[in-house]
Amino acid sequence: MTFALVFLAIIMATVIGWLLRQTLNTQPWEANDPVENQPGRGVISSDPAKIGLISFIAVVTSLFALFLSAYLMRMKLGDWRPLPEPNLLWLNTAILVLASFAFQLTRGAATRGQLLTVKIGLVAGGACTSLFLLGQLVAWQQLNASGYFMAGNPANSFFYLLTALHGLHLLGGMWVWGRTTMRLFAGADTRSVRLSVELCAVYWHYLLFVWVGLFALLLST
Repeated sequence: MTFALVFLAIIMATVIGWLLRQTLNTQPWEANDPVENQPGRGVISSDPAKIGLISFIAVVTSLFALFLSAYLMRMKLGDWRPLPEPNLLWLNTAILVLASFAFQLTRGAATRGQLLTVKIGLVAGGACTSLFLLGQLVAWQQLNASGYFMAGNPANSFFYLLTALHGLHLLGGMWVWGRTTMRLFAGADTRSVRLSVELCAVYWHYLLFVWVGLFALLLST
């Protein structure tokens, strides 16, 4: 169990480090002039949206770390009875990978000003995320149908809690995705939504890594 926690911590540290490099570094489209001619710009961008995302990710990481620590401590008690993870979770994981991939493609298309590709990518990313969330609900129903209720034992409770917590954060991201998609289909150009697309991509990559870590921990325990 200690190995699982250390492995998850390494994943989290890697993701946070990558996000810091991706989100705080000045992007090519943000500055064509020398750095010294651009107040407030340089190695660290002062964009409040990027700083806000990094701060939020730090808080979310701490929250998941607390719940996972409680999970690992609670499972050592005698009343812990692991539940079988539904096979559907494997498909859900693949769908979330596709969602993250779609947002990454959309991010690149927004950089190049490819309006149609950005629209398709946003729709694809949102659709895959919706399928993932629906699949998680179906997995819950399968467990309930098999008699693994939330109050059945602590392992059940933690499974529902951790998957619900992850799903709620994805729903929060879907709100931002929805606003960005509506703006684009209402006539906005790619330049005006480029930052939102970039932040969505970073956030989806982060939640994908979180889910992979959670799924690995659930499978190993």
